[in-house]
Amino acid sequence: MYFCNVFQTKYRNMLRIAVQSKGRLFDDTMNLLSEADIKVSASKRTLLVQSSNFPLEVLYLRDDDIPQSVASGVADIGIVGENEFVERGENAQIIDRLGFSKCRLSLAIPKKIDYPGLQWFNGKKIATSYPNILRKFMKKNNINADIHVITGSVEISPGIGLADGIFDIVSSGSTLVSNNLAEVEVVMKSEALLIGNWNMDEEKHEILNEMLFRFEAVRSAQDKKYVMMNAPKEKIQEITEVLPGIKSPTIIPLADEEWCSIHTVLDEKRFWEIIGKLKELGAQGILVTPIEKMIL
Repeated sequence: MYFCNVFQTKYRNMLRIAVQSKGRLFDDTMNLLSEADIKVSASKRTLLVQSSNFPLEVLYLRDDDIPQSVASGVADIGIVGENEFVERGENAQIIDRLGFSKCRLSLAIPKKIDYPGLQWFNGKKIATSYPNILRKFMKKNNINADIHVITGSVEISPGIGLADGIFDIVSSGSTLVSNNLAEVEVVMKSEALLIGNWNMDEEKHEILNEMLFRFEAVRSAQDKKYVMMNAPKEKIQEITEVLPGIKSPTIIPLADEEWCSIHTVLDEKRFWEIIGKLKELGAQGILVTPIEKMIL
């Protein structure tokens, strides 16, 4: 409660963030806010919701409306897929790349076709919800294709004879497989972006900076483990050379003068490789715990 009151007295205004109202990006965004201890109701019946402990209000919108809402100042910032941001071409700034909701925009054609290369699309009909990105790509590669704009299920277009191929979002690729399509060209990769209006005042920039600080703390902790172990003092030098800690491991003396306790942070990608080396060097009682936040 004290923390909430500090924010309420410090700031006169609230920072407004536009967020996708449903889908995977909605889930990932709400998880990020929650991990940053920004409490927001996820009610889909309410358009505008205030955080109960941070000077932030959340505006729930369709993903394709977010770039314009931020560019026009209806929202101060927004979280949107890079694909939508590039497609809409609105005048907003990219503040941060958030590293989640990753996908790609790709060209796909029926599996039965023996694809010879990009020139195959000359004179072909392509169905897409992203005509602007596709036109730029085709122009850059001197391909003259007939682009059909579709807002629904793009992937069914070749099967019903509406188009020869499609240009659409690909994540796992399962949707393409279920529609007998093969991904043949990756045009761009996409992830969630934090975008902002160019004309935010100083107070809103302060709130934004606090929020970015929290986001970075959450990201820094991802795929990291806090590791504690007992080790013989004679092996400290060799063990510390194995450990890729943030700066250097913490070494704590134990009651047994020949042993010590070593604490460090390990990246999960190399975790088992390093743990094996530590055991070979005599480390015992290795305790591993997840990290919720990490301030660098």
